[in-house]
Amino acid sequence: MIPRYSRPQMAAIWAPENRFRIWFEIEAHACDAMAELGIIPKASAKAIWDGGKKAMAALQADPAGNVEKIDAIERVTKHDVIAFLTWLGEFIGPESRFVHQGMTSSDVLDTSFAVQLTQAADILLADTDRLLAALKKRAFEHKDTLTIGRSHGIHAEPTTFGVKLAGHYAAFARNRARLVAARAEIATCAISGPVGTFANVDPRIEEHVAKKLGLVVEPVSTQVIPRDRHAAFFAALAVVASSIENLATEIRHLQRTEVREAEEFFSEGQKGSSSMPHKRNPVLTENVTGLARVVRSAVIPALENVTLWHERDISHSSAERYIAPDATGTLDFALNRIAGVVEQLVVYKDRMQANLDSLGGLVFSQRILLALTQKGMSREASYAAVQRNAMDAWRGNASLLALCRADKEIGEFLADDELTALFDMSYHTKQVDTIFKRVFG
Repeated sequence: MIPRYSRPQMAAIWAPENRFRIWFEIEAHACDAMAELGIIPKASAKAIWDGGKKAMAALQADPAGNVEKIDAIERVTKHDVIAFLTWLGEFIGPESRFVHQGMTSSDVLDTSFAVQLTQAADILLADTDRLLAALKKRAFEHKDTLTIGRSHGIHAEPTTFGVKLAGHYAAFARNRARLVAARAEIATCAISGPVGTFANVDPRIEEHVAKKLGLVVEPVSTQVIPRDRHAAFFAALAVVASSIENLATEIRHLQRTEVREAEEFFSEGQKGSSSMPHKRNPVLTENVTGLARVVRSAVIPALENVTLWHERDISHSSAERYIAPDATGTLDFALNRIAGVVEQLVVYKDRMQANLDSLGGLVFSQRILLALTQKGMSREASYAAVQRNAMDAWRGNASLLALCRADKEIGEFLADDELTALFDMSYHTKQVDTIFKRVFG
């Protein structure tokens, strides 16, 4: 994570002090369960909580200093969990001998990672809700704002800007469902001991810890939580990122000088170029386009992490230390940035209408084609008749209506009033309410 593209709330999840706090809670909750089962004295479990709370208070008061103490121990032990337990034991005292009973480091690391990923997912869900609200508001605002639909970047047929935004809303509604599913899949707990056999740790301890942390038990952890869960999680993030880029690309195109139908809000004092004072660049949408690439880059290592040796290896660990903070942090930033763009998007209705009208009615070509076939002309002949007039209109020789009026072949099938009636914009918006009902209910 880099500060430029990180929000404090998400960055805090991946800070060492949050990770150590979760580690302590895992160990302390496990001790509570052990005490209830008679494995350790109840007084010892209380002492572990009391000492651990002092440790967490010290960590909160001086994060950098205490993290460095743990890191210093790790430089000797070459083991992060042992380093933490050694530091924690200094606050707990003799009762610390009961901490980590029957457990392995993966129990702590994987369960803690699950908690962090669910915390991150909750933020991403809130981010998505903000974007959905912005898209819905602007979609209804421009429900009837006529604009040209484009195919291959070329004028196709009329639509409304609201319908465009409704399509993106529907995509992010699906994305929200994906994030909910990804969160559920990742929210598992493993407290099963070496190679996952529960030989030295009762399964009821795992059940207790899972309940306390808002997780469910992993059916078969084999010492590590299976990484197909994590692969699905990061794949879901990638799809969200691609949807952000899709929306951003639409806005970038609409802001092009030749189009100018919509643009990012340009604030007072903002500069578009270091050399050209007239520039108003789509910098925010270009920015999230790049950030989407970063999020998607996490998918390959996540997929490769699925394959591990036997019951455990740690080849996944180093990759996850990179991709988890980077992917969740970057997506959090990108979602909020694109939400802000949508909230403040400047829409030029007059320009949309001007672009609609710019090709002399070519957007009604299909309607003429269908009318001719309804009147008895073959589809092939109808297509040829409309196309030859459309090409003349494309070259600017006259409007499509005027050219079709002068076409004797078309005149044999369509009266002038029938032809004129085909050039009606409202024809193309008659099902907008249907679309909105499908999307928004």
